[in-house]
Amino acid sequence: MPRIRVLDTHHGFIQLPAFLPDATRGTIRSVPTHLLEQAGVEILMANALHLSERPGAEAVQALGGIHRFMGWSGPVATDSGGFQVWSMARDRGGSGTVTNKGFVLPKTSGRGKRLFTPERAIGHQLKLAPDIVFCLDQCTHPDDPPEVQAASVQRTLRWARRCREVLDQRASDRRPLLFAVVQGGADPELRRRCVDGLLEIGFDGYGFGGVPIAGDGRSLVDEIGLVAELLPPGVPLHALGVGRPDSVLAAWRAGWRTFDSVAPTREARRGLLYTPTVALEDRAAVAGAERVSRYLDATDEAAWRQTEPVDPTCGCPLCRRYSRGYLAHLFRIEDPAASVLATLHNLAFLGRLITTLRAIEDVDGSC
Repeated sequence: MPRIRVLDTHHGFIQLPAFLPDATRGTIRSVPTHLLEQAGVEILMANALHLSERPGAEAVQALGGIHRFMGWSGPVATDSGGFQVWSMARDRGGSGTVTNKGFVLPKTSGRGKRLFTPERAIGHQLKLAPDIVFCLDQCTHPDDPPEVQAASVQRTLRWARRCREVLDQRASDRRPLLFAVVQGGADPELRRRCVDGLLEIGFDGYGFGGVPIAGDGRSLVDEIGLVAELLPPGVPLHALGVGRPDSVLAAWRAGWRTFDSVAPTREARRGLLYTPTVALEDRAAVAGAERVSRYLDATDEAAWRQTEPVDPTCGCPLCRRYSRGYLAHLFRIEDPAASVLATLHNLAFLGRLITTLRAIEDVDGSC
């Protein structure tokens, strides 16, 4: 069955496949919104959990919604924050707890706690007024024990139903698309159980949930491919947390249609830039490649003496105008321009890859 080619949203069609840079707090760090448009970025992913704390969903609503707030005219998706809760709990030594009602989290101010429920997750997202919203889910790591994985699936299904009910009750005629998240870790039966339960409720699209890294010799392709196989053909599939070029390529081959991650922009700010291992505009080369990217470390001492651009085949502002040595200099003196230029480059790399994947599908839509 041919893959779905576009998503219709209130702020325009999203041509698929598509990469969504993570504007977690309403911004791609170091890069003003208008530069993203000039770099060819088409759609963004913001985070309802973080925005609900600062500046607050009500504040964004008062300022005209997420699009006017950011000065962005294209589509915007918002993640509910399930992964972020898991990540913060691990990073902060287990802060925060989970109950059947939702997550109990310490406030950013450090004073008191707050309850983050499926109802509040959807309510916050509706105030932000994005084009795509995600259900609240309980994220796990593949190494978590079976009882944790099973409990996560049970909660994720219950919370997904509650999210759907809230959206159906509150959404106006400008109803956003609602995506649910598939949990279950590395257990195929739990993944199947989660998929079956979500399909019974019914959603506009489905996301890969959890951390796509497994042990026992399993890979991203194993984990994410299994979930794609369990879902019916022709439904929109979003690979949460997948954004490095080689991972995007692998997930696309497995049937996933949209992708988001902080990795390309975070790595750029650390001086890690993507360079191609094959000609990115060559459909046959990309279609047959096992890898399409490698890192160039702009903070490496050798880069300070290199006169060539980061990637001579790239048309981003960095590669059109500046040398590797100059970029290395900017990082060395900690000039903010280094992060701006490096971020635009990595986003341009993903954009070139996505354009080629679309071109491959134009030739063979069922690939």
